[in-house]
Amino acid sequence: MSVGRVSLGRMITAMATPFGADGSLDLDGAVVLASHLADHGSDGIVLSGTTGESPTLTEPEKKELFAAVVPAVRGRAAVIAGTGTYSTAESIELSKLAAGCGVDGLLIVTPYYSRPPQSGLEAHFRAIAAATDLPVILYDIPGRTARKIEHDTFLKLADVPTIIGVKDAAGDPSGTARLIAALPAWTIWSGDDAMTLPMLAVGATGVISVAGHLVGDRIGEMIAAHDKGQIDVAAQINRDITPLIEALFCTSSPIPLKAALAMLGLPGGPLRLPLIEATDAEKTTIRAALEKLGIL
Repeated sequence: MSVGRVSLGRMITAMATPFGADGSLDLDGAVVLASHLADHGSDGIVLSGTTGESPTLTEPEKKELFAAVVPAVRGRAAVIAGTGTYSTAESIELSKLAAGCGVDGLLIVTPYYSRPPQSGLEAHFRAIAAATDLPVILYDIPGRTARKIEHDTFLKLADVPTIIGVKDAAGDPSGTARLIAALPAWTIWSGDDAMTLPMLAVGATGVISVAGHLVGDRIGEMIAAHDKGQIDVAAQINRDITPLIEALFCTSSPIPLKAALAMLGLPGGPLRLPLIEATDAEKTTIRAALEKLGIL
C-alpha cells in the first residue's frame, strides 16, 4: 500500500477484540465485527490497540487476529496492527509478524511505564520502522504512557521515510497545529473522539476512533462536511454524538464500548482482567446515549 497522506484511512476505528464467554479469543466474532465496521464508515481498522486490550493478548493470539481479519476486509478497509509495546525487541518481532500477515500499516505507541528519555524514544521508533517496509503511525498518548513525544523528537524522526504520521492523543491542539505546520507531509489523526472536530480545524486528516464502532458513518459525514466548509453541519454532528462519546469514556475504555456492543448484539464478549464489566449505573448511561441517537 502507498504511504500517501490518507492511504490508511480517515475514519479509522480502533477495534475491540472479541472474546468468548470463557475469555478465549473469538476469531469468528473478530471477522464479523471488522466486516461490520468496514460496512459502516470505517475505511481503516486498528487491531490489537489499547481498545483491543492489547496488553492481555499473547503473541500467538495477535498473529491469529491479524491473519483472520486482513482477508475479511481486504479492499474495503485498511488494517493497521498495533505492535508497539514497552519493549523495542518485542515490538520489532510483532511488527514483522504483522507484516507477514499482510497488514497495511503499523501503530506504534510510546513505550509505557519505563519513561525513556526523548533520545530513547527516537531510537525505539527508528528501530521498529526499520524492521519492515510498512507505513508507521506513531501513537502519542501521554495520559496512558507517562511520556510525551516532544515536538523536536517528531522533527528528528521526519527523515524516516516509512513514518507517515501520528495518532495524536496529547490533548494539545496548539501543539498539533505546530506539528502540522512543521511536517506538512505527515498525516495527523485525532486519537480522542472528543477532539476530532477541533483537530480537523487545525489541519488533522481524520480520527482513530472508539466511537466509530457505533457512529462511524456519522463521523465520516462530519469529516466530509468539514472538508466542504460546511462547518455548521460538522458542528451539529459533533454536538449530536458528544453524549455518546462521553458515555464511552464514563469509565476506563473499552469497558463502556463492550457494554454497548453487547446491547447492540455485536461481537465483543467479556473483558480480560484487570478490566471488568461495566456497572449497572454505567450501563444505564451508555444505554441512554445509544437510545438518544436512535442506535438502540
